[in-house]
Amino acid sequence: MKTFRPIASTKKKKPADVATRSKRKSDKKAFKSSPEERATRPMREDLIMQSCLEAYGSVRHEGRLADRALDFTLRPKRNLYSTERRAVAERVYALLRRQRTVDWMLEHARPGFEAMQTSQKDVLRICASRVLHGESAGKVAVQASLSELDQATILALPEAASALSALPPVKRFPIAASLPDFLAAKFLKVFGARAEAEAEALNERAPLTIRTNTLKTDRDSLRSRLESEGVIARNTPLSPFGLHLETHLNAFSLPSFKDGLFEIQDEGSQILGMLVDAPPTRVVDACAGAGGKSLQLAAQMTNRGELFALDISGRRLEELKKRARRAGAHNIRIKEIAPTGPEARETVKELAGKMDRVLVDAPCSGTGTFRRKPDSRYRLTEEMLADHVARQKDLLGRFSELVKPGGRVVYGTCSVLPEEDEAVVDAFLEEHPDFVRLPVADKLGEALAAKVSTDGYLRLTPFQHNTDGFFGTILQRRV
Repeated sequence: MKTFRPIASTKKKKPADVATRSKRKSDKKAFKSSPEERATRPMREDLIMQSCLEAYGSVRHEGRLADRALDFTLRPKRNLYSTERRAVAERVYALLRRQRTVDWMLEHARPGFEAMQTSQKDVLRICASRVLHGESAGKVAVQASLSELDQATILALPEAASALSALPPVKRFPIAASLPDFLAAKFLKVFGARAEAEAEALNERAPLTIRTNTLKTDRDSLRSRLESEGVIARNTPLSPFGLHLETHLNAFSLPSFKDGLFEIQDEGSQILGMLVDAPPTRVVDACAGAGGKSLQLAAQMTNRGELFALDISGRRLEELKKRARRAGAHNIRIKEIAPTGPEARETVKELAGKMDRVLVDAPCSGTGTFRRKPDSRYRLTEEMLADHVARQKDLLGRFSELVKPGGRVVYGTCSVLPEEDEAVVDAFLEEHPDFVRLPVADKLGEALAAKVSTDGYLRLTPFQHNTDGFFGTILQRRV
């Protein structure tokens, strides 16, 4: 609680007052500890557990998106150390990734688990997830101050894991992969013998990857700058502009970020942007969102020509304006458009048939981004997937009208499901014989394309490439 400073008095301070002030100064000095001291101080497990319960409950029981739930929970908790805040985020995300697995194992270890009180179940879920991710069951039980019965439940998890492993593969896979049944069936169909490895990769924490803003610097110079800021970074193996940050930190707080030298962007997303190979003429980012790829395209264009960033969300476009100013991107023209119907074409009719490149990074199921958005797998339904496909076909058809003869449309998604990817492209080509598909090697080069493409399509997965799952293709309009 905030204390109010008394009005200044002319009375002489008592010795006790001096001592009190000295103690306050000492306390203040202690609070300003060094990074080494902050790294070694013990974490307060009771505060971490309470924050985990609040954030997880906000996702599981109130329907908030995970990133927003964590922000809502942690923003007012200024008393938490940075290490504690990171522990909360990591534990909540880890549990969400393994939600179905954890619940199955707890029901096996504690028959009647689902009938327990919500708060008690959530405590056990958080503890079980920690054990599942390699922590000692005994240590976790003690830190969480569990009752004897709850401790016994956590200690019984290895037996539950053995029971899960003994299930027939068709029953085991959806539970071990922590996927809804219909998605598990699709993963098995798409990946075959590689399905378990791909699902496992989607249940791991994603690396923190950035893209060098080549309007202001180059990758080697950026890496040196980051080292001077105490950040260890290594080159991404596929994108020539990317760096993986090895140091745990808030990248948005770095001076190099504030100076606009980089943007946070997955390596797979960077490679999709490379397919556009935007010339310094007239280019459209049709589903720009907050502008991650728009900024990449502006850098490709070296701030020349015109880059039209379109989106149905004015709020996201306002965020793009802020990011563009920081990045020093001056050639972006922002336009809010209607989502569907005749108005959608009317808002972009002045661009029709005039664009050299159009990027359609279409809204999708997000099955390739489950590492970063683990809760989205439990929200997705077969009906929603069908809606995504219908929208993707509409967007690709509508925005293809903007490209001029000889120009190119790049269609991409962050989905690993063929119905959102190859099937959408096949349907488009059948209805638009004036377009032809080009192999991605046309823009990526043979060496890189050999690593990231299948049948001429860009196809990236977490297991094979340590990127988010991405699909991309190049469609050229005949002259």
